[in-house]
Amino acid sequence: MTELMTEAMTEPMTEPMTEPMTEPMTEAEREGLVRRALAAITEDRLREAAVDVTAIASPTGGEAPLARRLADRLAAAGLDAHLQRIDDGQASAVARLRGDGTGPDLMLYAPIDTLTTGDPDLDVPWIGPALRPDMRPEARCDGPYVSGLGAGNPKGHAVCVLVVGEALAELRPTLAGDLLLAFGAGGMPANAVDAAGRANTGHGVGCSFLLERGWHPDYAVIAKPGDFVAHDEVGLCWFEIVVPGTHTYAGSRHRLPYRNPIVTAAEVVTRLEGWLADHPERHRTATAAPQGIVGSVAGGWERMPSVTPAACRIRLDLRIAPGTTPLATKREVTAYVRRLSEELDVALTAEMVLAIPGTSTPPDNWVVGSAVRAWESVNGRPHEPVDGNSGATDANILRARGIPTARVGMPKAVSDDFALGMNTVDVRAMRRLCEVLLRVAVDTTTRTRAETND
Repeated sequence: MTELMTEAMTEPMTEPMTEPMTEPMTEAEREGLVRRALAAITEDRLREAAVDVTAIASPTGGEAPLARRLADRLAAAGLDAHLQRIDDGQASAVARLRGDGTGPDLMLYAPIDTLTTGDPDLDVPWIGPALRPDMRPEARCDGPYVSGLGAGNPKGHAVCVLVVGEALAELRPTLAGDLLLAFGAGGMPANAVDAAGRANTGHGVGCSFLLERGWHPDYAVIAKPGDFVAHDEVGLCWFEIVVPGTHTYAGSRHRLPYRNPIVTAAEVVTRLEGWLADHPERHRTATAAPQGIVGSVAGGWERMPSVTPAACRIRLDLRIAPGTTPLATKREVTAYVRRLSEELDVALTAEMVLAIPGTSTPPDNWVVGSAVRAWESVNGRPHEPVDGNSGATDANILRARGIPTARVGMPKAVSDDFALGMNTVDVRAMRRLCEVLLRVAVDTTTRTRAETND
């Protein structure tokens, strides 16, 4: 019985329609609503929420405890909130503030999983010789800063969506369209931590499942790092290159055929790095400079270095510009690997093992324009598009499902240390992002669909 009830909670629930708005909301009334909600979004409130969320571990595939906490908070605020179970360890959270049905529905979205796990047995030594305090799911406060695993990305951004939803729910405004607050599991570019379990725990699995189960808006805004409004996003392809060699024994190196694939792989990686360094210039767009890296090399038995393996595997992440297909990228990679095989006299193979296309929303779409207006209001200056972007997010999942989506976020609190930048958030920046999200929410859900129709 409990299992059936839990499954039922993943489905959107319906309620009797409210009476349509008698008069459209004026700009002055919209501004008044923003101001009243913003008054409740204090730095202390954001700090408390950031500490609450950061202290709950949510590695990719293990987000269920955090999703449950978010659903509980949203329900306590009076929202129609649900925990969407994916499996025993993974879940998303979603809530709805209902309008009267005459306006467009807007989703404010943020992923909730962390790139690393916070478990030294899994993260060390690849993240460093030991876990620093900011690499653990333990919140620490230092003036305006909150640190801990994922405190900045993604949790600080998720907290902004959460608190905006709570603040609006407290006011119970009359809306024309529904406001959806969504927190997706599996937003990181990562496969399953547990190789023996379900493989598809990352790459937007929670976002995709939310949409499949009916949580489908007219527009979406995703909160992810970057102090600007983005209307497009790079995609990503993963490739596995196999370097063949000869399995042999150290004591027989001088007597048997010897071709160590680890040595050959070193040359392949060196050549690949040079080729990847030129990739952005070959595929640059007005906003994107898609990058690529070699992120993994595997070859041989760690327990038995007395022998050479018969193969070495290299994995790389190659970002692709919006409009470039994964198949075109595959052909480009395989053509280079074929040429490299001839140069090194080795039969390399390359396979594409993951593909998520880049996506774009027309920059004149309503949600992009609303986000730009909100950003300009908060920052007091004209918005200028930022170029050279190479980050991929669940915005690709939303846009690929036909949902016009804008991306907004905060600048990194720390810019010279990747992990510390992910794991630190500034509550002052959080409040500015909250105002941007709040303004888009009010601007969109208080209008009729005719007013926002693109």
